[in-house]
Amino acid sequence: MTLLQVKHLTKSFAGKTVVDDVSFTLEPLTATALIGPNGAGKTTTMSMIVGLLQQTNGTVTMQGVQDIRQSIGFLPQYPQFYPWLSALEYVEMVGKLSGVQGKSIREKSIKMLEYVGLGDALHKKTATFSGGMKQRLGIAQAIIHDPKLLLLDEPVSALDPIGRQEVMNLLKELQQQTTILYSTHILHDAEKMTDQVLFLKNGQLVEQGSLAAIQQKYADPKYLIQFVEEQGAASFAARYAGQQDGLSVYLPAQQSMQQVLQLLATEQQEIVKVERVTASLDEIFMKVAYQ
Repeated sequence: MTLLQVKHLTKSFAGKTVVDDVSFTLEPLTATALIGPNGAGKTTTMSMIVGLLQQTNGTVTMQGVQDIRQSIGFLPQYPQFYPWLSALEYVEMVGKLSGVQGKSIREKSIKMLEYVGLGDALHKKTATFSGGMKQRLGIAQAIIHDPKLLLLDEPVSALDPIGRQEVMNLLKELQQQTTILYSTHILHDAEKMTDQVLFLKNGQLVEQGSLAAIQQKYADPKYLIQFVEEQGAASFAARYAGQQDGLSVYLPAQQSMQQVLQLLATEQQEIVKVERVTASLDEIFMKVAYQ
């Protein structure tokens, strides 16, 4: 069952098309990464889905929902907060604006802040928050109304490695409860939490599908052979048309592993490891972006 359907989404500014006829669907309880070079149209696409920008053409529909804004949570790339409000006051305010009813709003706001790891900062002013704390607060306000779809624009781009890992772990937990669409240029993180990849280039959707399917399409399989001595690596690379990188040699995977091992046996060189490797999402990104 499809949760969100985007059809022929297009946006032009002053006659220049920045998002060009983009169509895709999102399934419930999946995580989709929207990737592409700077200026590809990722933020514009998200802004149209959320309703912050009016599209020039196309439609955005959600299964069983009239006004999709009520069923979407959104975290912009650079979230801004009222510095004089505490974390609890801010989330309560957003909850009221999002239609959370009744006296339970404070209880729910506390629950959301505890869930994102801000239980000890309920009454701290947002002006004192670090970058990681602001991202957590941004997620708390985005989920206060139990959205069916959570959109996050570069949710970890401004964080250090520890903060990135903490936020990505939180998003993995959230994926059990809601559908997630997030943009990112940190592709190593995307590989850890992605069911589907949407690749934008010059405003057009040039690749889409499961991460496994895209990796298979651009697999470019190789054997990675790591030698003990650089001289041995150089000799092997020259003899078998391999690509040397220090102690390592990359050999095109045109032969079976058994055949490669037989070649190595004749070399009488000390080997650390031999493994078959395929293109990472970073390598695929470079291929698609510049082809």
